[in-house]
Amino acid sequence: MTHTAPPRGLSSPRRFVRAAWLLLAGSVLAGGLGSVARAEETLLPVPQTVSVSNGVASIGGGIQVVWDTRPSPLLLRAVARFTTRLTAIAGPAGRWAPYVLHISAGQDRTYLSVDEKERYALTTSATGARLEAEGPAGVIHGLATLLQLVRVTPQGALVERVHVEDAPRFAWRGLLMDVSRHFDTVETIERQLDAMELVKLNVLHWHLSDGAGFRVESRMFPKLQTVASHGQYYTQAQIREVVAYAADRGIRVVPEIDVPGHALAILQAYPELAAQPLPDVTAKGLNLNNAALDPTNPQTLRFVRVLYGEMGGLFPDRYVHTGGDEVVSSQWTKNPAIAAYMKAHGFETAAALQAAFTGEVAKIISAQGHVMMGWDEVSEAPIPKNVVVEPWRASKWTGTATQAGHPVVVSAGYYLDLLRPSAAHYAVDPFDTKAEGITAEQLAKYPPKHPEFSVPFAMDEHAPPLDDGQKALVMGAEGTLWAEMVSEPMLDGRLWPRMAALAERFWSAQDVRDVPDLERRLPLVMAELETTGLQATQHREAMREAMAPGHSEPLKILTEVTVPVRNYALNHLAAPSGDAMLSAPVAVTDPDAFVALRFNAMAARYVRGERAFAAPLRQMLQRWSDNDAAFVTSAKGVPVLEAVVPVSHAVALLSRAGLGVLDGRDGSAWRMDANRLLQEQQAAFENSASMLASAHSPQPPGGLLIAILPGIRALLTGGAERAE
Repeated sequence: MTHTAPPRGLSSPRRFVRAAWLLLAGSVLAGGLGSVARAEETLLPVPQTVSVSNGVASIGGGIQVVWDTRPSPLLLRAVARFTTRLTAIAGPAGRWAPYVLHISAGQDRTYLSVDEKERYALTTSATGARLEAEGPAGVIHGLATLLQLVRVTPQGALVERVHVEDAPRFAWRGLLMDVSRHFDTVETIERQLDAMELVKLNVLHWHLSDGAGFRVESRMFPKLQTVASHGQYYTQAQIREVVAYAADRGIRVVPEIDVPGHALAILQAYPELAAQPLPDVTAKGLNLNNAALDPTNPQTLRFVRVLYGEMGGLFPDRYVHTGGDEVVSSQWTKNPAIAAYMKAHGFETAAALQAAFTGEVAKIISAQGHVMMGWDEVSEAPIPKNVVVEPWRASKWTGTATQAGHPVVVSAGYYLDLLRPSAAHYAVDPFDTKAEGITAEQLAKYPPKHPEFSVPFAMDEHAPPLDDGQKALVMGAEGTLWAEMVSEPMLDGRLWPRMAALAERFWSAQDVRDVPDLERRLPLVMAELETTGLQATQHREAMREAMAPGHSEPLKILTEVTVPVRNYALNHLAAPSGDAMLSAPVAVTDPDAFVALRFNAMAARYVRGERAFAAPLRQMLQRWSDNDAAFVTSAKGVPVLEAVVPVSHAVALLSRAGLGVLDGRDGSAWRMDANRLLQEQQAAFENSASMLASAHSPQPPGGLLIAILPGIRALLTGGAERAE
């Protein structure tokens, strides 16, 4: 017997139907127990306006597209992707009459630029739908919205009847992928582009070079692939394939090739350009980011000119990111020749020398027909005003860069490798100059050994808000995932669904800030993204099975209610063992932990008097309590699992305390024990609540934090009040 498998990367439609309905019917984040969210209530990003008509329309016969304007090949491919995804979600079309979608699209010569026309209007009625867009980008966005309006019911697939008027708040809505620290295959990159299309992200910032490796074939400097890539790089044909794949989905690709710092891989290939002798890369604790080019060597600018010229031919986008961050001053000041050059030319500081070098690089980039981007360090000294600055160290740099007249793309507050939950990143607005940074309280609690290093990262409590002129210079923002602690199998789960939350922050109106509503929608969006190609769940299952072959279920249960330590605490934990932590339980945890979020929400409502939640709460608590014995058995002889047995014990003890509340258990001693354990586990959260705390505080076993603390605390507090 044979069967036809779904297309590569697509899950079974039945799997989506089952998963989505479990999420819809079981999620208290969507409303009352057993409630079902309407499809227009699950849209992400939230559109500018949504008008809801009563009723739904059947699409059991599929959706037939009728073009009211002549479609380009690009638009025909967009509709083909839509049809494939619709089939994955709703199943094959039946024999009924199809639901007709009329599409009209204007021509847009600015497509794939910051000036492109993205506005669209979508109307779904009982008899058909109409999508009108000003250009190809609007059609792509409208099709993504229509896909989210589909509801799968026992009676078949339906579409909600709505009218949507929509356009983005920001023109630049990006995702940075770091393929230098951990290389990702073309297939993996393209899988992320598919997900980006569905949540209306439109820029892939591709970090292609760093200390760990240079990842692009160069025909002008072949040692960049034979030496600097360490055997992992993209051919020029593969680069063009990815750029075309992205363009089809309305996504621009902006390359980043770092100079003058973060250049170790380049310098391994061409050491004559180095400011200092190259370090021993096998040395323990070596910072691969430190090595820098020698800006006073005439060959350096020649190298830069030829390299960017070659790379620019592969990437048609107007912008090229040149890095410019974290240049260690001693790389230059401790080189006698460079120090002499600085003195002879009046450069009092390394920052001044870097500003001069940045200016020369900007001229090279401009002469090649591109605009230079750089991290916020490039703005600390006078540079050409057209250089786009990317604030990352603190939100105050958005204010200073725009005050100096620079266009800005914000990444401060959007570093996904900090492993904060979606809600934390979602709360940061690109316009807010005081949203991200080390606070005075944190500095007082954890005084740094070298205070001068913390100054750029410190929050400026007196930073003025952006005026209208400065706001006009904010082109948009990017979610950023540095990959020191992200292997390729981890990538989908580390990016998504948090990147979907940022997609809404970058697209929707500034006042769209309802965190509980976001947390209600994210599991549904994630289910759609996995059905249409993402592989987060699939990869987590494989990683768990590799850790506990044949008995990975206890590990799954434990990691559903735990989250990773935050703010680079995991990097500190992993330092002694390198990549070993990437095959440990923390690698399969989700910073959002939807199961825990659901439990915490139910517990809060239970103590407010909604007793219908008692049964599901009891079921969850009993499951976690019983899991401890099974986990201990599965962990025997497996060091990475044995390391987190204390966390399993703590989850079980907290769960039993919750059951004690539900059972009306008498006595106070067990409550005191439970509250003491709660305090201990809360302290673990505090120990990675900031980057300074993470660097100076002990971390929990295996880097696992218990995510059900709010729910257990609510039960204990509510139960104690009723007992009194």
